Amino acid sequence: MSSTGSEIAAKERTTSSKDRLRAYLQLMRFPAVFTALADIFLGFLLTHDSVWPARDLVALMGASSGLYLAGMVFNDFFDRDLDARERPGRPIPSGRISPGAAATLASALMVLGVVCAALVSHAALEIALLLVGLILAYDAYLKRTPMGPIAMGGCRFLNVMLGASAGSGLAGATWSSPPLFVALAMGVYVAGVTWFARQEAQQSSRGQLVAGAATSHAGIAGLAALAVAIPALPQANRWVTWAALGVVTTWVDVGLVPAIRDPAPHKVQAAVKRMLLTIVLLDAAMVYCKSGDPIVAVCVAALVIPAATLGRWIFIT
Repeated sequence: MSSTGSEIAAKERTTSSKDRLRAYLQLMRFPAVFTALADIFLGFLLTHDSVWPARDLVALMGASSGLYLAGMVFNDFFDRDLDARERPGRPIPSGRISPGAAATLASALMVLGVVCAALVSHAALEIALLLVGLILAYDAYLKRTPMGPIAMGGCRFLNVMLGASAGSGLAGATWSSPPLFVALAMGVYVAGVTWFARQEAQQSSRGQLVAGAATSHAGIAGLAALAVAIPALPQANRWVTWAALGVVTTWVDVGLVPAIRDPAPHKVQAAVKRMLLTIVLLDAAMVYCKSGDPIVAVCVAALVIPAATLGRWIFIT
């Protein structure tokens, strides 16, 4: 083979590898994993004064990432027949990834998540196992039922609680305030996002969009109320937190209003993407509320950068 032929073959192999990598990243909705990591930082810092012990934090990030990505893959695995009709370009219906390979990847990621949680604490393991059950129930059965948004909100609730689980038992600080109620508020917000997104591949019902948006706003309002309830919190922290939540809410609404006025799929999907990225900003606001450390809060908020950047190349919804 000539040098030119070798170069062409090498270029084709490189292109093929990049396409395959992109297919797997699309299957996992990889940009959205940064929202799950932000939850872990929030939960951890609600029960710790700093990011130490770093070993526990890293293990919890591994647990959350594994379970979240597994949930995304199983979602497409169970939806492969529906996607063949509505979204034929997805990795499984397009033939870029086989159903067997997807199921194997999802199972491996789920096992990885559980193992990482087991390295942290008994409470972390129990929460991870609860997440496994709820993820599979949602992906296989609950998604298209009225329980779908509640189940997805429950997954987000448990993810924040997973971050709070280091070094405690189920009867300990993990399930007490403030982590419990902050996690509940985040769960309500994500339930609203899920409700809003239920028909994103079709022409959405305006009433459904309004209900989903109202539910998400209720979650944000819950976070604002909790800024008052967290004990021994300096008043300055509360004002900064309220201001941050107000700015974030306005940013979300800039995307929600056009989608509600014209529920076309591309507008709804853009609004859903904005709502998902907002999870990181809400987590960062509550991190500041609890810690009062702007550097830590900014570092958490910075997770929105890789999520948004990768989201231009890989779909997030």
